[in-house]
Amino acid sequence: MTVESNIILNTVQVNQKIKRIAYQIYESNSNEKEVVIAGIVGNGYIFAKKLVEIIQEISTLKATICQVNINKKKPLEPVSTSLEVKDYKNKSLVLVDDVLNSGTTLIYGVKHFLDVPLKRFKTAVLVNRNHKKYPVKADFKGISLSTSIKEHIQIDFLDKEATAYLI
Repeated sequence: MTVESNIILNTVQVNQKIKRIAYQIYESNSNEKEVVIAGIVGNGYIFAKKLVEIIQEISTLKATICQVNINKKKPLEPVSTSLEVKDYKNKSLVLVDDVLNSGTTLIYGVKHFLDVPLKRFKTAVLVNRNHKKYPVKADFKGISLSTSIKEHIQIDFLDKEATAYLI
């Protein structure tokens, strides 16, 4: 079986999912002046940048990008962000990652932001797998899949293309 035969979402579908999530974020923050889109380093940040672009196209809502630096292999190490705390304090924030697998990365990202008073806190993922070991959920999700523990989801973000594979 080739990787090509395991495509879950092609570029058109990924872009549709991203656009739908951007609209959902806008709708849930329509009474706000600003929303901070905090992308987890790697694909989560790429996904977050795409969300910010679309939110700025479809609304007057100010969407601020923030990179969340988490060591995915050692999530207990301190988490840092590209913005200072004062830049997202008392604002609406959406924590973004590409795939919600076990929930480890997302829960440690959530933990970091719990120390800061926020107006609203939501999470968004492109692919939600149903193998969580932590009680964390995605408020906005592109697609939910029930996969086996041995299977892996890989998302490739290239220049103008993006594809999600089941490996």
